[in-house]
Parts: sequence; C-alpha cells; structure tokens
Amino acid sequence: MAWTVTPEHFDSPDSTALRRDYYDEVASRYWKRPATSEEIDEGLADDGADRLTPPTGAFVVGRFGGKPAACAGLLLVDADVAELTRVFVRPEYRGTGGGGLLLTAIESAARAFGIRRIRLDTRNDLVEARGLYAKHGYREVPAFHRRQYAEHWFAKEL
Repeated sequence: MAWTVTPEHFDSPDSTALRRDYYDEVASRYWKRPATSEEIDEGLADDGADRLTPPTGAFVVGRFGGKPAACAGLLLVDADVAELTRVFVRPEYRGTGGGGLLLTAIESAARAFGIRRIRLDTRNDLVEARGLYAKHGYREVPAFHRRQYAEHWFAKEL
C-alpha cells in the first residue's frame, strides 16, 4: 500500500470527515473522555477552516491505499510566515510514513506562497505530534502567542 497526498478543499466529504476525527481526538484527549457529537459540531463551527484555501492557506488530504487517512492545513500569517494546523493521521495509519508526507506537502505549498517559516503550536498530551515535528526539522521556539490549549511552540525555516 502506498500514500498519496494531494490538495483538497477543506469541506469536501473526505476533508470534513478527517477534520471531525481530528477534533474528536484532540478534544477527547484534552477532556480525558470521549467528546460528544454536539461538542465536535460546536468545535468545528466557525473554526476558521474556510481560510485554508488560497490565497490565505491550503489544505491537504493523505490517502493510504486510496482511503482517506490523514490531513493537514496551512494558514498564512504574513508574507513570510505561515502556521501549520489540523495535522492528523488516523490511528490505524500511524507509523506508516503518512505524517512526514503531510509535512512535505504542506512545506511545498508554503514555498509556493513564498513562505520562509512555518510555525505551529501543540499541547503536552499530543506526544506523537511533537515527535513528528522534531523528527522533520521543527524546533521548539519561544511562545509566539498565548492561545488556549497551546503549550509547545515549534518553527521551521524553509
């Protein structure tokens, strides 16, 4: 089986399902209990995903053996900086190389926009994500904002 990663609109059926699964996982981990459908709906309402389209961003979907398995978004901050967001690999596909391919695709999209630096934030409990970022050249940096849920900040020069 092989991975493919391609740009896709954030509200396509596959993108929407992946974004729901992403929010379900991060919310459930944070609350240490399963998130309800209502909580997931509330979290996704007006979540800014509409900015993950040119000219303000990008969204990619990873498929493993043709099945939607992963996603990632890029949000432009200014002419030189973008934020990596909504990086998610469904649990059954973790460890198969999809996370690295998502990052490669997002970095390519960022370069096409002329971006020189990608940054992101994540939480203590998202250990797999922090490992993925470090493995692919993202380094921890001082906090660049004080949003709720952010506990670690990373950046990578392109």
